[in-house]
Amino acid sequence: MKICVTGAAGFIGSHLCERLLQIKDVEVIGIDGLIDPGLMPVKQRNLSQLLSNPRFHFHQVDLRQANLKKLLEDVQVVYHLAALPGVRSSWGDHFQAYVDHNILATQILLEAVRELSLEKFIYISTSSVYGERVGQVAEDAIPAPLSPYGVSKLTGEYLCKVYQANYGLPLVILRYFTVYGPRQRSDMAFYRFIDGILHHRPVQIYGDGLQTRDFTFVKDCVEGTIAVLQADGVIGETINIGGKERTSIIEVIVLIEKLLNEKAILEFKEKSKGDPRNTWADIAKAQTLLKYNPISSLQTGLERQIADFCGL
Repeated sequence: MKICVTGAAGFIGSHLCERLLQIKDVEVIGIDGLIDPGLMPVKQRNLSQLLSNPRFHFHQVDLRQANLKKLLEDVQVVYHLAALPGVRSSWGDHFQAYVDHNILATQILLEAVRELSLEKFIYISTSSVYGERVGQVAEDAIPAPLSPYGVSKLTGEYLCKVYQANYGLPLVILRYFTVYGPRQRSDMAFYRFIDGILHHRPVQIYGDGLQTRDFTFVKDCVEGTIAVLQADGVIGETINIGGKERTSIIEVIVLIEKLLNEKAILEFKEKSKGDPRNTWADIAKAQTLLKYNPISSLQTGLERQIADFCGL
């Protein structure tokens, strides 16, 4: 089976590629534009083991400019992870980049695959499309994103649905909830917390720190994502991929302090525009359709992320 992964050099994308290559007779076409020079060392590290595998073929290309029909020749499944992330950075003049990479690039990819005989097209979305919710949120909740980033990802979902309706695209949408773990980007919360505490620098907290998140360990997230390959009855479905524990930001920092045996220097900042107070995934559909069962506790996941951070 030949599978394409866009965003293959990213945090989650590289973990997904590694897991796919553990499956016998799977060949992975990895696409990544490596568009942020500041992330180049991180992405090169993410790719290092993948590039040694003869069943992994990497293409450093921008989706908006690539000869996608040639790259996607004989591909049976597409995982579309490539996107510009970040809620706080999606406001103002920065939004044009989100339009380019999250909306336009998705439409160009959809045009390239619409005549292919795909088995599945898996679009990776985000809990940011839900906006502010009370309690667990299921997939049938009406989306109400709070940030331009969330709007860009929801627009990508709607584009995919348009191609499904008109061209029979075998679409599956996965909405990830706050993924963490080894190789997390340096702008993401857990990385910043670990880095700040280890180096005795102020740890910035946006808001009061009592906001909660449904934290999802990357290995669990990838297992749910992989399960789509063999799952029946998932075409046309939108499925939440959440974690095992919902915890506040302050509680996370206390746990990291304990694991590092260091004290954090907290610096409270104004609440970020576009960040919901709480996120909490209803994963009943994933449990039914994908047999999804997140098993990593927050402590175990943080131990693994800290070990990776420290090069252990």
